[in-house]
Amino acid sequence: MGDNYPKAYKEVIEILNFVPKESVDKIPKTMIDTLKAKMDENYDFKVDINKSFEEQEILDETKAILANIFRDYWATPYQKEKIESKEKYDRQKIEEEKKEKYNPDIFNKRKIEKDTINEQKEQENNNLPVEVKKERFFYKIIKFFKKIFHIEGE
Repeated sequence: MGDNYPKAYKEVIEILNFVPKESVDKIPKTMIDTLKAKMDENYDFKVDINKSFEEQEILDETKAILANIFRDYWATPYQKEKIESKEKYDRQKIEEEKKEKYNPDIFNKRKIEKDTINEQKEQENNNLPVEVKKERFFYKIIKFFKKIFHIEGE
């Protein structure tokens, strides 16, 4: 995608050759100079005058650059307002989709559910009956004497 910008700059410059001079004059000279300086000189692009603008095979980056030029330099105040409100709406829509997709509440909910499951398992393990070994009377007596005489082992 990054490689296409020099080509897009070339396409924009070529397209601007077919735009009326008074419209091109509305674009700052520094911008046009920058486009010319950064364009790919070796990229061969020609505007087909037999096709409408929509039928031209141009890069998406070229369309984006021309859309920005239109919005910033050629659009009427009403058009500018409409474009900006549409862009704002699109950005909000993207943000909502991101929030839905990467919602931290979902991750917190999953963590809480996991913690709850772990707690339930722990409680179940604590509630299990414990096996109680009954020591025979004889072994209790032996243990008692070992304790008295400080004898290790069993």
